[in-house]
Amino acid sequence: MGTFVNVEPGVNLYVEDINPGGSKTIVFIHGWPLSHKQFEYQFDVLPAMGYRCIGIDWRGFGNSDKPMSGYNYDRLADDIRIVVGTLQLHDFTLVGHSTGGSIAIRYVSRYNGYGVSKLVLVDAAAPIGFTPETANKFLHETLNDRPKMMREVTDSFFFQYISAPFSEWFFQLGLQAAGWSTAAVVVMLRDEKLDADLPLISVPTLIVHGIHDKVIPFQQAQELHHKIRNSQLVPFYYSGHGLFWEERDKFNQLLGHFINQ
Repeated sequence: MGTFVNVEPGVNLYVEDINPGGSKTIVFIHGWPLSHKQFEYQFDVLPAMGYRCIGIDWRGFGNSDKPMSGYNYDRLADDIRIVVGTLQLHDFTLVGHSTGGSIAIRYVSRYNGYGVSKLVLVDAAAPIGFTPETANKFLHETLNDRPKMMREVTDSFFFQYISAPFSEWFFQLGLQAAGWSTAAVVVMLRDEKLDADLPLISVPTLIVHGIHDKVIPFQQAQELHHKIRNSQLVPFYYSGHGLFWEERDKFNQLLGHFINQ
């Protein structure tokens, strides 16, 4: 079931709520520059296992409204908080991929983990996002040839083979975003850091990361594990930046096991 949640005047976020009657709730926050649809292969399986799965498109991405402003960790975390309050969510597992992992970290630190019982960081872009060199390259391409930029992202995202139709589907997910929001988040990933947030995380945290990740190096997952107390790190040996698809069976099973611990 899809719905829109108003987060400020003139800005509505698209929220996909699957199996609202599920016994346990999982909230998914997608990565840059994608949408909740990246978790299709979780939504195919987890609701049938009894979980309520909620996918949120950030402002500027997917089916959400695309304002010109609000692309920083505080505002994006505030948006999540409003969705949580509007849907009256509590005792949920928060799953964030890549930049979505960074937003999840800021949400937990900024709101003292409001409503979150467990945190899952998937190839998280933290404590730093892009290096200045990578960010400036993405920024230039976004503002001058965004389809070329998205094709390069797609080509570097996965370690395992992906079919041409899958590549095209994934490519189109990124182009759903607005150009200005795509660029603004690159700047955020370049300029904002999350080191001060990590000691504030107290909920049980599962960190999963592909060891072949070319977007966010595996070493960053090791740093997160070192700095987040009550965390565990599980390497994914056959994945790049897209373990939610590349090793989807392992990820789905691990996620269910972690939630039920």
